[in-house]
Amino acid sequence: MKKALLVVDIQHDFLPGGSLAVAEGDAVIPYVSDLMNQKGSYELIVATQDWHPPGHGSFASAHPGAAPFDLGELNGLEQVFWPDHCVQGQDGARIHPDIMQLLISITETGQRTLIIKKGQHPEVDSYSAFFDNARRHDTGLHRALQSYEISALDVVGLAFDYCVKFTALDGASLGYATTVLLQGTRSVDPTTIEATTAELEAAGVRCR
Repeated sequence: MKKALLVVDIQHDFLPGGSLAVAEGDAVIPYVSDLMNQKGSYELIVATQDWHPPGHGSFASAHPGAAPFDLGELNGLEQVFWPDHCVQGQDGARIHPDIMQLLISITETGQRTLIIKKGQHPEVDSYSAFFDNARRHDTGLHRALQSYEISALDVVGLAFDYCVKFTALDGASLGYATTVLLQGTRSVDPTTIEATTAELEAAGVRCR
């Protein structure tokens, strides 16, 4: 069984001090780094990167009168309006340098790696590493995994209750044996951890 590691959105804006910081988000970095360094464990290591154009429709600032974390609608879908985050080319969109440097160094050893950018379409948000929230566009990740004959996924990163969750749900729906490694993720809202875990497990995702 060939396995891939999906490292979801470990970017400055989701880490302490960022515009959409996940509490203790930086605490996952040593664990994720150790996973990335496990030679022979993964056929492919994929890092994902939220990569929004300025004025993205998911931003509260794009909707007069909306405040960050208000619930609204975007292109017919329910939408949380977020603070501006992970804007293309800005520092907040950068993958954490420890993760980025590790990607570079392990690539130089012959390990297969890939960076997947998501959230580039201004009128739809994109939590999953596979598809936008309306499933109108795919990122190419599924095709890449198929090309390497991947059948199993380990998923880590930020945040458990959003991008990690939807990545894992899509992975399972596409037929991958999908596991979320809980030590390698944190939630925007820690009170949802139990419910998120139950939702994932009901969909066939292993959480451990």
